[in-house]
Amino acid sequence: MPDLQWPAFIAHFPTNLSVISMKVDVLLGLQWGDEGKGKVVDVLTPNYNVIARFQGGPNAGHSLEFNNIKHVLHTIPSGIFHKQSINIIGNGVVIDPVIFAKEIASLRKMGLEPTTNLFISKKAHLIIPSHRELDAASEAAKGKEKIGSTLKGIGPTYMDKTGRNGLRVGDIIRNDFTERYNQLKAKHKDILVQYDYKANIEQHEADWFAGLEIVKQFQLIDSEYQINSYRKEGQKILAEGAQGSLLDIDFGSYPFVTSSNTICAGACIGLGLAPSAIGEVYGIFKAYCTRVGSGPFPTELEDEVGQKLRDEGNEYGSTTGRPRRCGWLDLVALKYAVMINGVTALIMTKADVLDTFKSIKIATSYKVNGVETQIMPYEFDAEIEPVYREFKGWNTSLASLRAENDFPAELADYIKFIEVETGVPVKIVSVGPDREATIVRK
Repeated sequence: MPDLQWPAFIAHFPTNLSVISMKVDVLLGLQWGDEGKGKVVDVLTPNYNVIARFQGGPNAGHSLEFNNIKHVLHTIPSGIFHKQSINIIGNGVVIDPVIFAKEIASLRKMGLEPTTNLFISKKAHLIIPSHRELDAASEAAKGKEKIGSTLKGIGPTYMDKTGRNGLRVGDIIRNDFTERYNQLKAKHKDILVQYDYKANIEQHEADWFAGLEIVKQFQLIDSEYQINSYRKEGQKILAEGAQGSLLDIDFGSYPFVTSSNTICAGACIGLGLAPSAIGEVYGIFKAYCTRVGSGPFPTELEDEVGQKLRDEGNEYGSTTGRPRRCGWLDLVALKYAVMINGVTALIMTKADVLDTFKSIKIATSYKVNGVETQIMPYEFDAEIEPVYREFKGWNTSLASLRAENDFPAELADYIKFIEVETGVPVKIVSVGPDREATIVRK
């Protein structure tokens, strides 16, 4: 390049590099999952042309409720109930054809035909029957150190992905797919022998291959090209995350985490997006905290208050049916999740669950081995004591509220405190499971 002065240096570059593309907004959970992502995506979908899942698999259970009917999605993006929206299962997702086929059958019973608006990335990985057996064998071998796996085969599938042994959706149209499948199954059988675990993989194969035929009914796409093409066309895209930020494989409460990157950066990897493509980041959190399975939970309430939260919130896993552990809102963890995700707007769900509590608490800091801190500790097995701030409850039903002006003063104060502490506005408040029980704040 010639030796140019600064103004001339700028002029040296062409001005018509490319058409400005639309940013991709991201919606994800900020706690240990189960924050209500499915409902919120369903509510936001009319504002977007494309909804794209970027990680996780059938261990996710995104619940939506409308017309007094509850729907649970495990793999399919939550915009599928809107016929005008395009839905994409991205390359970062792992797919179990058996569960996928059941979801499709359920949608078709409702009169929907998902082949018209659901596309699957060729680079998404497949969960095969022996992955589920490996998951069960590994969890059983841990004994008291179990991490609380959903036993859906998620971890072993991601291990094969990073170990460069996995099968991808695009492989199912290759002539040598059966050979590839048998090679991977044989590898898994050898591992199961080491676990001394009795498995009957073949009994699950008929359903699995039948599910694979359902997968073949859909358009298998190079999703990274497709999504970036939509951006250039000016289409509005929402990236939908699964699980929660505190279950992220790198930044969660390791080793009690999931096997993928659940934070905002995972949307780039799981969809083929440049970091500069990210627009708004919507972070969802419950007005309290829950967790399924093992792992640290500083604000957990193992008393009648915790049971009341469980009962009022119907806190049982939509995928596993397991009772969720419950506790007060943890502001240390929430601020941490806001930081690592670059959250630009908060969405609070299940505010109505707190309707009958005379007083409500928020953990504002921890005492770790007796020393107060607002930092998430590396070693979660340390002695952690939450330091609480207490708030007066609103002690009234929020179920019928449809406008911010109708908020009781106590709820407004609760929200304001969270906004001040996190530095991020609470844009949406959910006061019930139905679509209509969603209040967008000005």
